[in-house]
Amino acid sequence: MEKKQQIVMSGIRPTGFLHLGNYFGALRNYVRMQDEFECYFMVADLHSLTTHPDTKQLKANVHRVLAENIASGIDPDKAALYCQSHIYETNELYLILNMLAYKGELEKTTTFKDKVRLQPENVNAGLLTYPVLQAADILLHRASLVPVGKDQEQHLEMARNFAKRFNHRYGEVFPEPQAFNYGLELIKVPSLDGSGKMSKSENQNATLYLADDDDTIVNKIKKAKTDSGPATPNAEKPDYIQNIFQLMRLVSSEEVIAKFEADFNSCNIRYGDMKKQLAEDMVAFIRPIREKVNAILSDEKYLAGIMELGAEKARKSAKATMEIVRESIGLKYY
Repeated sequence: MEKKQQIVMSGIRPTGFLHLGNYFGALRNYVRMQDEFECYFMVADLHSLTTHPDTKQLKANVHRVLAENIASGIDPDKAALYCQSHIYETNELYLILNMLAYKGELEKTTTFKDKVRLQPENVNAGLLTYPVLQAADILLHRASLVPVGKDQEQHLEMARNFAKRFNHRYGEVFPEPQAFNYGLELIKVPSLDGSGKMSKSENQNATLYLADDDDTIVNKIKKAKTDSGPATPNAEKPDYIQNIFQLMRLVSSEEVIAKFEADFNSCNIRYGDMKKQLAEDMVAFIRPIREKVNAILSDEKYLAGIMELGAEKARKSAKATMEIVRESIGLKYY
């Protein structure tokens, strides 16, 4: 008898352009996962509404995220690549899980407190119950594996709590989802200004986007923070220099990296040459992804077909789960 594949679920909000951190921190893993698991990769358009974006841009943003996922290697024939709002069962499970979520615990979540601080004039109920909707996205497919970073671990713990509460009250329906990333330390791609990691919305001049053209990539890397070089052999690298080496390790050959490591250790490093080489290698890495994205975006019929295919797969899974959920609760009267 064939062993049933474990189910993976993950989502990304259609806000801002995807960047190098998204690629190395998430997308590259998803490409590997789609060959080993039953995967559901979602564009979280409903989640984006909690911050009241300009919805005139929503269609273009959703299309871009889909195109960037496909250009990075997600195969819509292998994984379900779909829009959150196309799966109506999500809303039903979200409502049911809200009955198992408590105001006090939702108010304590770090992301909620951060959002309240950043946008005190927009503390809507959707913002408060964001982790409940996220749990509904995951549990709807009875996913047991969720590729998340550290910043989402609290939400995943809440999803486990909601699953446990449902199972305790109505019977065993949901697995308790666990974080999963092949047992590897997640790659954090540093920003070019030496402060923190690359971001979809902050420090845009220090972030390399998959949509950046060649000149933009070169100019951003040219402005990366450096200094006059080490004064003693085999010195410890400052954080901002370590960042440039870290970026080089993502896209350059081992020989190139070894050359600049040797130059640094012997106090002969020329940061201008290093940044020029990094820019060339980064352009060679990003350009084919960007060109593929642009080709996909020019074909709306293709994108519509991808969304229909993904929704069909996700709805099939969601429908099966909700049948069991209704039965377990006792919401079947005939």
